[in-house]
Amino acid sequence: MALEKIILVTRQTRLEGLIQQFNTRAQAKFYIEHSGGDFGLFEREHHAYHTALSQLRQPLAKMAKLHMIERAYLPNFIFSAEDLVVTIGIDGLVVNTAKYLSGQPLVAVNPDPDHIDGILLPFDVAQAVPMVAQALNGNFETRSVTMAEARLDDGQALLAFNDLFVGRNDQISARYRISCRGQSEDHSSSGVIISTGAGSTGWLSSLFNMANGMMAGFGSPGIALQPPQMAWDIDQLAFVVREPFASKRSGAELVCGQIGAESPLRLESAMPSGGVIFSDGVTSDYLSFNAGAAATISLSRTKTQLVIG
Repeated sequence: MALEKIILVTRQTRLEGLIQQFNTRAQAKFYIEHSGGDFGLFEREHHAYHTALSQLRQPLAKMAKLHMIERAYLPNFIFSAEDLVVTIGIDGLVVNTAKYLSGQPLVAVNPDPDHIDGILLPFDVAQAVPMVAQALNGNFETRSVTMAEARLDDGQALLAFNDLFVGRNDQISARYRISCRGQSEDHSSSGVIISTGAGSTGWLSSLFNMANGMMAGFGSPGIALQPPQMAWDIDQLAFVVREPFASKRSGAELVCGQIGAESPLRLESAMPSGGVIFSDGVTSDYLSFNAGAAATISLSRTKTQLVIG
């Protein structure tokens, strides 16, 4: 299928966020400097980003119809099958964009390689321009990235590039019934983390760090749990229950496992209010998960197609 339009996804800089918070640049500067910070750092970062954005936007506008969208508006934007998606920003922008796509190729651009590691950003601006031209002509190679899906019984769904969180929107214990691979258990916990292969070195790894720190600190030095080694395109997810509490009404045995194509995770809410499902750390875009709601967590049929060359 021919690609007819370029969707350029941008992000707000930290300086723009400060000005939004404090109303003016001068007030933002006063706050940062009064707190002992270096306001010049925010200005340099802002200048670098917008210089890179301008250098990318101008040639792209000559190649095809160009539409720019800021990250905050992604939840309400409808991508078409003929779109070529280009992001310019940190890795998180790729993550936040990918879950709203349905297989469109994504060219991820690093606006400042000197300061952004960019694990998900294979191109700088100079490399991205010819890459986009190639992609518009159908000449590109992609790397598939497996995504997770949370689907409520009423049909609402949410995708995740890195991870899903199922729990509450506050610090109160989440209550739900969990079922996987023929086992079921009522839980009272701090929520459930479901990780993809791409996200397995993030939130999931921190849970293993905590477990290993506790083992070392409470008498089992030298014994270390190893997090699952999951390729980005593997058809497998991993889940971990945070801080499960064992009581007469809640268990703590079904607290981790793997989710495959034939073995989804089932969660049934027992929370009168405050229950949520969100993905990739974006708490503003979520599914309500209160009593009566049930969710199936599974592999998404859609995979992110990250352009690599």
